[in-house]
Parts: sequence; structure tokens; C-alpha cells
Amino acid sequence: MFDGRVRRRPTTSEHVGRKHRPDYWLVVLAAILLVIGLVVVYAISPGASQSKGVSEGYYVSKQMIAIALGLVAFIALSQIPYKLWRKASYLLIFLAVIAALAVQLFGSRVNGAYRWIQVGGMSFQAAELIKFALLVWLANFLADRKSAGQLNDQQRTLKPLMIALGAILVVVAMLQSDLGSTGVMIAMMAAMVYMIGLPLKRIMMIGGIVLVALVLATTMVGYRRNRLATFLHPASDCQNTGYQSCQALIAVGSGGMFGLGLGRSVQAHGYVPEAANDSIFAILAEIFGFVGVTIIIGVYVAFFSRLARIIERAPDDFARLLVTGVLAWFSVQAFINIGAMIGLLPLKGITLPFVSYGGTSLLFVTGALGIVFQISRYTTYGSIDTLRSGEGNEDTGALRRGIGRAYHAHLGRRP
Repeated sequence: MFDGRVRRRPTTSEHVGRKHRPDYWLVVLAAILLVIGLVVVYAISPGASQSKGVSEGYYVSKQMIAIALGLVAFIALSQIPYKLWRKASYLLIFLAVIAALAVQLFGSRVNGAYRWIQVGGMSFQAAELIKFALLVWLANFLADRKSAGQLNDQQRTLKPLMIALGAILVVVAMLQSDLGSTGVMIAMMAAMVYMIGLPLKRIMMIGGIVLVALVLATTMVGYRRNRLATFLHPASDCQNTGYQSCQALIAVGSGGMFGLGLGRSVQAHGYVPEAANDSIFAILAEIFGFVGVTIIIGVYVAFFSRLARIIERAPDDFARLLVTGVLAWFSVQAFINIGAMIGLLPLKGITLPFVSYGGTSLLFVTGALGIVFQISRYTTYGSIDTLRSGEGNEDTGALRRGIGRAYHAHLGRRP
């Protein structure tokens, strides 16, 4: 019954930070990709194991352990309040430095590169920890610089960014010889500085420096020049430098429209190198065909759209930057992996998120997803006009870059 009293509408700030139902579609889509990866690894495990001289169930058993550890990481990180990661950002950088040093001192040389450490019968790839540490540190750093009004400050913002970028180029690109992970990390940095509102002139200047560095890193090392030549002319030397590219294209072409079916892969029997991890998209195309991989790519697109939706509705700059970094990480890594298998990009030796065999990659990918899932509990709802007026949300940089809408609960129901 109406009692004559005027009820005050809640302000936006009273709704920011209120916990609500998380985005379960993130979990559903990631689970679909995990299941696809596990099924394919199981199907090709006999052939891939035989070519490596290990037991028939080697790959599938390792993948099940990796998924179990990833599930633990997801659950654990999804329960940690995301703001606590700000306090852990420099600790993560310290751990990443320790891991990078350990790789150089005690790491195993695999395919000509020192990227892995053997831990308890499993290999640990330091670049995955570096990605995760970079994600958290950069989100914290940029959020702090924006709140202090120092985004364009050369000493406090640009100099630390250049130092971080130089460290990535030296440690990951040069010492670990991992241009694929280097590209992913640079994409993460670019997306996050763009999102927070760093002036475009500064971004273009940094991008020019990175481009020159990557060109030098490619042209000054013999095997990288060979990979570039193979990319430009993949069929010129299919028995040597172009072997993996040619075999991957054969696998993709063999799948046709609907694929050969599970258990019928030919290329997984030692023809395509690294069939269970780096080259798994070529095996997916062989097994499921054009229709099948189109559906799989559609699952990725839906997953990335959920991440973009959370970015639009993130409760603060730190959360928005975290999810932006995760989106850049997953999407660019998927693009590099798929592009290399279909001849659009040079081979980079990088996994397909959630699908490829690989414990370290899966552990950190699911852990990062746990952080995003936690953030999705605190997304805000409201109109774009509210944001333009500056009420209760620090989204001016995002608005300026055309991110779209952020919603606030008191102005409308969840669509």
C-alpha cells in the first residue's frame, strides 16, 4: 500500500561492487573447448604416442591431469576478490623473474630453445607465468597511473612501460626464443594501454619501436629467416624447413567439408609435428572438416564476446584492464595458432587456448579465466548517459575509445 513517503532511488555508487550472479556462459563455453580438446587428444593419442615412443595413453592421461589442475586453479582464483591481485602484482613479477632465470640455468633444451623446466615429471613453461604476471602488474600499474592523472607522464608511466617492453623482448624473444609468446604479450600491453586511454601518438611511437625490434629479431637469426621464407613459399622445401607447414596444410585439406571422423586421423601418426599441442588445429580440421572447425571457431567468438561484454560492464579500471588483457591474451594466441596452421602466419609454436595438450598453458589459462569469472560477479548496469555524466564510474577513457555501454543496476534489468 502506498504510504505517502517518497522512496529515494539508489545511487550508482551504492550498486557498484554489489555481488550478483556471475557469467556462467564463460564456464560453459570454456568447458566445451576443454571437452573438444580432450576428446581429440584421446582420439589421436595412440598415433601421437607411437611416433614419440611413449605409452599409448601418455597424452590423454597427461591432459586429464592438466585439466584437473586447471579446474582447481579456476575454482581457487574465482573465489579470490579480484582487488587483492593489486597487492600481489609485484610478487608475481618477482616470481616471473625467478622462473625466467631458472629456465636459463636449469631448463631443458627443446626444439633448440630453453623454455621449459622439468618439475616432478611435468614440464613448466616460464612464458605462461610471465604472461600472467604481466597481466596483473600492468592492470595495477595503469589503473594507478590513471587515478593519479599521470598517464602521459614520461617518467612515471612511459619509462616503466618501455622497460617492461624491453624486458619482454630480451627475455622471451631473445633468451627463450619464443616470438609467439612475445607477440601475445605485446598484444596484451597494446590492448591495455589503448583501453585505459594512453594517447595514440604514444602508442604509435612504442609500436614503431616494437616493429623495428621484431624485424631485427627475425632477420638476424638464421632459423627465423628460414621460417619466414617457408611462410612466403611453403611448398618450396616440404622435406626440410617447410615440412611442418606442408603437413599441416595436408591435414587441413584432407578434412574436406565434414572431416574424416574421430579415430581416423592420418597426420597424427607422426606426420604433423606436435600434433597434440601446437598443431592441434590442423588435426581438428582433418577430423571435423570445414564445418566442424567453423563451429569451433564460433565457440571461440562467442567466448570472446562474453569477455568483451564484461569489459563494457567492469566495475572499475583495474577490473576492466584485467579482462582486456585476458581477451587480448586468448584471442591473439588463438589467432596465431590457427593462422599458422592454415598458412596465414609463420609457424610460432604456440598452443590453442583450452584445446591444445599442455599443462602449463592450460593451468594459467584456466586461472586467468577464474579471475574474469570473479570479476563478472561485480559488473555494473546503467545507461551510457550516466557514464558520460561521470556518475560513479571511472569509464571516461573507455568511452573515448568507443568501448560502448556500461550498465548500472538501478537503471534497468539485465537484458
